[in-house]
Amino acid sequence: MTPIKSPLAPRADATDVLKDTDLTGQTAVVTGAASGLGVETVRALLSAGARVIMPVRDTARGEEVARDLAQATGNSDVHVLHLDLGSLASVRQAASEILALAPQIKMLINNAGVMATPQGQTADGFETQFGTNHLGHFQLTRLLMPALLAAAPARVVSLSSSGHRISDIRWDDPNFRATPYDPWQAYGQSKTANALFAAELNRRYADQGVTANAVHPGGIMTGLQKHMPEGEAQRRGWVDENGVPNPAFKTPAQGASTSVWAATAPELDGVGGLFLEDLQQSTPLDEASPNPMFGYKPHALDADSARRLWTLSEQMIDQTGK
Repeated sequence: MTPIKSPLAPRADATDVLKDTDLTGQTAVVTGAASGLGVETVRALLSAGARVIMPVRDTARGEEVARDLAQATGNSDVHVLHLDLGSLASVRQAASEILALAPQIKMLINNAGVMATPQGQTADGFETQFGTNHLGHFQLTRLLMPALLAAAPARVVSLSSSGHRISDIRWDDPNFRATPYDPWQAYGQSKTANALFAAELNRRYADQGVTANAVHPGGIMTGLQKHMPEGEAQRRGWVDENGVPNPAFKTPAQGASTSVWAATAPELDGVGGLFLEDLQQSTPLDEASPNPMFGYKPHALDADSARRLWTLSEQMIDQTGK
């Protein structure tokens, strides 16, 4: 089967993806939209006429971004509310507010995330990255499902990363309670979880009109790197000695393009359960490829793991009583 591709080049900006698209009357929810990729995702959606809800942790920053984007796009139909993905109580409150604003949601883009954080726990006792990147979005999506089903056909976009290659799910110890903590392994696990979540969500709801895909936006220097030790980005080759990003990295506007494409592209109508990157359907990683940054490891879309993770996630959340 030929992989699905956008007609645009892999480094097109997000606004280019939607330049001939009219999203008037459609509501999108974008988490983590107060910075980085989220800002550019909302910019593109507003430019195409969509109504956008921005659940963010820093509402003051979110309101500032919303004002700037409304002025830049000429679309003031943008709404900011508080969401802390590291607190299931906050997730529930945010979901309630979103549903009051939007009984129908056409697009849910689970964009927010943290990376390589120091060892810690969410408000509910989960490892910070697994709890924030995966469980917070897992519960938010479940709570918003009535509005997604009401808007069907609707789409969910789950932001993963090439970092998923670092680690499969640590089934025996996802919260690093019995083994030494490694920030990158924890990040990799959370990004694998994001991809598996999309695969299982799609399996459960595609026949009801809600499809889901995982997206790797590419390498982009954003606030996501704030927890990295000083000098690590340079040691990894992400920036040079002057802090200039590696030419292989994308701008935030380029990085947001695959998320926007996944949420809107006609070539993805009714299509889900995929790993997408560079405005195209990704393929299993080929270690001998001339482009080793492209491709996913099979554990990211393993159907049995996806079902298992869904069950585990439900159990972990249910144990909190939230």
